Amino acid sequence: MASKLIAPSMLAADFGNLQRDTEMVNNSDADWFHIDVMDGHFVPNISYGMPVIQAIKKHATKPLDVHLMIEKPERYIEEFAKVGADIITVHHESTVHLHRTLTQIEDAGCKAGVVLNLTTPVSVLEDILPKCYMVLLMSINPGFGGQKFEDITYNRVKKLRKMITEQGLNTRIEIDGGVTNKNIKKLVEAGADVFVAGSHVFKSTNQTETIKELKTLANS
Repeated sequence: MASKLIAPSMLAADFGNLQRDTEMVNNSDADWFHIDVMDGHFVPNISYGMPVIQAIKKHATKPLDVHLMIEKPERYIEEFAKVGADIITVHHESTVHLHRTLTQIEDAGCKAGVVLNLTTPVSVLEDILPKCYMVLLMSINPGFGGQKFEDITYNRVKKLRKMITEQGLNTRIEIDGGVTNKNIKKLVEAGADVFVAGSHVFKSTNQTETIKELKTLANS
């Protein structure tokens, strides 16, 4: 597997200084921008939509990893692709026809992934894994930033990595929620390779150094 990737979550950025924070990520050791889209229905919070993503894309020099925490995401795939998404992940729990939705993402020119909520068994992905560029495992209950990492995630990562290996795939495993310098190495050991970090990065006193530390820990 290629090097482990860091994807700062722009949900935790300063929206009054979005260009500044976008350029900070550009100039850091981060690999992707993680973009959390929330609709107030699938999750209790509302975040941002197409205009904000378009604004980030205007200045971003790294891929946009767009995580749709919305009901019936198939309604908006083409629009998210048009405003700059490079990777689009949708929740298994949010769409009835998952295979069709992943195909729709691919047809829109993006890499397709699936997200699982904290207690959705990884076994539900057994038949769809070959279609997934990436699987995002929530390590918190989705909807709000700044939550505490849930330890059940380690075992879920191990189970998912075993499934991926048994099928001979290169599917990436992304972790979203409470990732810090305290748990990232254990997550790598379990089999994860992409790490979303929001509050841990943007609330730190030196954001660039925090990203560098995460990148170093994940790849050492």
